[in-house]
Amino acid sequence: MKDDVLRPAAPERELAKAMETSKAPAISRAAAILRLLGKSDAPLGVQAIARELGLVPSTCLYVLRALVAEEFVAFDPDTKRYALEAGVLTLARQWLRRNPFNDLAQPVLDRIAQAFDVTMLGVQIVGLDHIIVVAVSQSGPSFQLSTQIGSRFPALISATGRCIGAFGGYPEAEIKARFKSLRWDEPPTFEDWKAQVAQTRDQGFAVDEGNYISGVTVVAAPVWKARGRPSHALVAIGIGSALKRNGLPALQQALKTGGQTLSNQLCGEHSAAWS
Repeated sequence: MKDDVLRPAAPERELAKAMETSKAPAISRAAAILRLLGKSDAPLGVQAIARELGLVPSTCLYVLRALVAEEFVAFDPDTKRYALEAGVLTLARQWLRRNPFNDLAQPVLDRIAQAFDVTMLGVQIVGLDHIIVVAVSQSGPSFQLSTQIGSRFPALISATGRCIGAFGGYPEAEIKARFKSLRWDEPPTFEDWKAQVAQTRDQGFAVDEGNYISGVTVVAAPVWKARGRPSHALVAIGIGSALKRNGLPALQQALKTGGQTLSNQLCGEHSAAWS
C-alpha cells in the first residue's frame, strides 16, 4: 500500500518571498533553484524556474549560469533545460562524512522498520524552521511512504513537532505563532497539542494519531548530539489500525530506546540530555 506523499515545508513560492528580505538574496535564489531542481522529475527551462519561484527571468538566468559554472547545475544546449549536476554530490559527501548520525541511525531504522512493518525516517531538526529527512528505511510491500532524503517539513508538524515542543525550550508565544501556519488533515487545537507536548515530555516519545495525515499514525523519539535541544529524531510512520494490531506500545518503546542509544553514542553516556 502506498500512502500519500508527505506535504513539504513550504511551496517554492514561499521560498521566493523569503528572498526579498534576505541579506544575501543571491545565495537565497541559488538555494531555491537547487531545491526546485532537486524535487523536479525532469529538467526545467529558465522560464519555468523563474515562474515557479517568482523570479525575474533575467535574474534567474544569471543565477543558473553561476551554478552551471560551479558544476552544481547542468545545462542541456539542445533542450535549453537545467538539471542538478554531480557537483552537489561533493557537498553532500563531505557533510555525510562529518555527520555520524546517519551511519549510527541506519541500522536502528532498518531493524524497527522490519520488525513493525513501518516506514522509518531519521530527521535533522533545524530549530523551529523545519526538519530535514537525512535517512530512510522502508518496510515491506504492505506499506510504503513516498518521501526522500533531503525532503523538508515544518518543524512543529506531526509527532516530531511535539518532541520539539517538549524538549526544545522555545517560548510559547513563538511556538503558537508557528503553530497557526501548520496544515493538518485533522488539526488539533493548540490547547490539545500543548497537552500532548506535556505527555511527550513525560514519556520520552510523541504520537500523532491521524492529525497530520488522516488514518496514519506517526511516532517520534528525540535524539541529542549534545546537551540542550534535540538535534535529530527517529520517526515511524504506518497505518493506524495496522500499528495497533502489530503492537503500538512495543513500537513506541523501540523508538524511545533507539533514541536513547543513539544519543549516548553521539554525545556520551553521561551527558545524555534526558538524564
